[in-house]
Amino acid sequence: MGGLTAALLLRDLGHDVDVFERATGELTGFGAGIAAHEVSVRYFVERTAASLASMTVPVHTYRLLDATGALLCEEPVDYRFVSWGSQYRVLLGELGHDRYHQGAALVGFEQDSRGVDVRFASGKQLRYDLLVLADGVQSTGRQRLFPGVEPAYAGYVAWRGTIAEADIPARIRDRLDDTITYGLIPNSHVLVYPIPGTDGRVDRGHRLWNFVWYRNVEQGAAFDELMTDRDGVPHPVSLRPGRVQDRYVRELRGFAAAALPEEISVVVAAAEQPFIQAIVDVASPAMAVGRVCIIGDAAFAVRPHAAVGTAKAAENAWTLAEAIENCGDDLPGALQKWSAHQTALGLNLLQRTRHLGNGSQFRCDWRPGDPAHRFGLYEPGDSSVWTRRR
Repeated sequence: MGGLTAALLLRDLGHDVDVFERATGELTGFGAGIAAHEVSVRYFVERTAASLASMTVPVHTYRLLDATGALLCEEPVDYRFVSWGSQYRVLLGELGHDRYHQGAALVGFEQDSRGVDVRFASGKQLRYDLLVLADGVQSTGRQRLFPGVEPAYAGYVAWRGTIAEADIPARIRDRLDDTITYGLIPNSHVLVYPIPGTDGRVDRGHRLWNFVWYRNVEQGAAFDELMTDRDGVPHPVSLRPGRVQDRYVRELRGFAAAALPEEISVVVAAAEQPFIQAIVDVASPAMAVGRVCIIGDAAFAVRPHAAVGTAKAAENAWTLAEAIENCGDDLPGALQKWSAHQTALGLNLLQRTRHLGNGSQFRCDWRPGDPAHRFGLYEPGDSSVWTRRR
């Protein structure tokens, strides 16, 4: 998402841009939902004909429940949610396929004062004025740029899944409607919220409900077994839908029924192919070295508790484009200033989300109504700014 946004913004400035994607098929995001922060949807609002009403689902109430379903906290919010896949498809449609090269795996690069030579697994080598690395948590580019900077496992994973709204019993659906609902239990928490349907529809009855359940898994044999797929292949960061071993899915559903409030356990139990994301921290020491920049999760992977992963990537892209537009004759200097600002953002988010995650998963000191839990990029609670501005 960050790579496509950066490519579009630089193209709109008149630059000749190519995007190289190592995957060979369509990226889907596995049906996952993401928060639509102001900067996340800025390109759609300012430069496309897409309307937020047609691609996002609003919610206006935050609820926090305990294991029995008792209400711990309720407050008004102004959040919108979008599906990762639908946002990706719109961005790719704006870019077009002529400059989007799939199956192109980066293996290395070298730079001098005038440009960057980029090498691919196919043997192809190309030269560019600027290289932007946006290749995710397991970034090859980061390994080359900052050897030794690797994802650090946080001690817990996120189980995720979706269910069609029409498949939720009416009495449960009525209780969930127009909310983001959290369940808080010892050493764990879970949330459910609505996202667009698989066909992009956002009207009631045609949406999906997305759950995210954070569960502690000790590093070592327990984690390694969980992250080994049905065919015995280990995965370091994520297991996609349909690849989780049946025994773990059965345990998930059984524990949900025993430990979670009904509104949430029903959603978890009905998700057909739940998948897993290991929660990790990644912190790069800088986001620009010469003519090479690194953005999004490749630069900083922060825990999802502030719901800003996509917003952070978009903010990296917008501020990078602004720095390049105003650089004059000093591109390296402009990139260093941009790097200092965005690295500070990444470090701040890393510290905030680490504190939130450790609080719910290990310290068990989540305080109902604490404003620190509100979504926000630069600070908690700034996520609804765009609704006031638009």
